[in-house]
Amino acid sequence: MINTKKVIVVLPAYNASETLQKTYEEIPFDIVDEVVLVDDNSTDETLQVAKALGIKHVLMHDENKGYGANQKSCYKKALSLGGDIIVMLHPDYQYTPKLIHSMAYLIANDVYPVVMGSRILGKGALRGGMPLYKYIANRFLTLFQNILIGQKLSEYHSGFRAFSAEVFNSLNLESNSNDFIFDNEMLCQIFNKGFEIAEITCPTTYSSESSSINFKRSMTYGFGVLRVSVQYFLHKKELVSFEIFK
Repeated sequence: MINTKKVIVVLPAYNASETLQKTYEEIPFDIVDEVVLVDDNSTDETLQVAKALGIKHVLMHDENKGYGANQKSCYKKALSLGGDIIVMLHPDYQYTPKLIHSMAYLIANDVYPVVMGSRILGKGALRGGMPLYKYIANRFLTLFQNILIGQKLSEYHSGFRAFSAEVFNSLNLESNSNDFIFDNEMLCQIFNKGFEIAEITCPTTYSSESSSINFKRSMTYGFGVLRVSVQYFLHKKELVSFEIFK
């Protein structure tokens, strides 16, 4: 706990057996009270590794429902356990759990309600092995989003995020996609509710074991990002109403 606030780390997992142990062992259990892992019907040994590590709260989807659906399950479980601060961390070791301290304390001390680990602040992305085409796409999409959304984030696409429970109680997450665009829909919902988001520099590690979507899925994701940004712009201008912002 921090300041009597319960800290829960959620791990949305899919085929993470090679990196799960390394990720789990770096979680700072001096402040983290619980870990929740949701396995999205992996085809590898993710579930077995999770149980061997002694993760108490392990859930499994009976079919592959998608990254967004995995997060929905993660957050529902974390909130049911009484989480006050919920940290979403990819178990592929692309992001270091050592930053959980910094992220959680910003929320626990009521500085910000949401904190993101940014791969773009500093030079961590390319140095850590982010493919050049992904870096360029990240910069283009982020510029487009900042213009339409009216914010100044360094990136909208990090998989390392921390939230206060208050944020979840304000959002209509069930209306969001079950796919990768869930992340961007959630951020737009957060801004729509007037919450501020902090960013901290996060070193990044890309390896053969790191999860990644292929070029075709990346294109689908990119167009989805553009769509959500336009929806947010139209909603804020009160031109069109969208379910995710209700």
